[in-house]
Amino acid sequence: MTVINPAFESLRAWIESMPSLFAKQGEVIYDARNQIRLITAPDGTETCVKRFHAPRGLNSWVYMHWRTPKAVRAYENAVRLCEAGIDTPEPIASILITDGGLLRESYLISRRSLLTRNFYEFRHHPLEGYEAIVCAFARFTAHMHQQGILHRDYSPGNILFDIDKQGQTHFEIVDINRMVFDRPVDIDTACRNFCRLWGKEDFFLLLAKEYAKARGFDENECIRLTVKYWKRFWRFRK
Repeated sequence: MTVINPAFESLRAWIESMPSLFAKQGEVIYDARNQIRLITAPDGTETCVKRFHAPRGLNSWVYMHWRTPKAVRAYENAVRLCEAGIDTPEPIASILITDGGLLRESYLISRRSLLTRNFYEFRHHPLEGYEAIVCAFARFTAHMHQQGILHRDYSPGNILFDIDKQGQTHFEIVDINRMVFDRPVDIDTACRNFCRLWGKEDFFLLLAKEYAKARGFDENECIRLTVKYWKRFWRFRK
């Protein structure tokens, strides 16, 4: 089963051949549970193709009859994000390979992001010089939350950014198969959403302060909750 963004209908033959082409084309940029390749389409469009880990045993049936396959969720979520004005790589297609009612393989094809940086930078860098980026990120997140949209894996590698020639910071979110839509995001949920990020305490203090300002929340409470959930998450991980 293949779903294609109407804007890319001209690539249908190439898209439908992706399962047989995937292992032979492009550059591997991630290879663990899933594999991601950068592949140039016949019309020159630079794409990012993600092959999801093949479900095993009962999950092969569950993902066809009970749960929405990850590739389909990611494609549909990308469409909804684009419609809401939240930047994410433009979705091109999702592909499911089935056999006897079981899911064997699945793929997500998106336009390649032009953004080159991600939030892993904040692991070691001091906050100095990054303040404008953190403040812009707080406003970006507030805009998303105000629309009832929550990324449930808001981690450093899933937040891409770059600064243009005018000094404006642009963000995109990726790995979006775990999203929540149309649900109010209160102060507790919002502050908990930041806990997976990397950085020192001054990073989280500034982030919480600017986020509170953008949402009209109590600044001290926003700071308290953000630091609380950040420390709890990383204490547990360690």
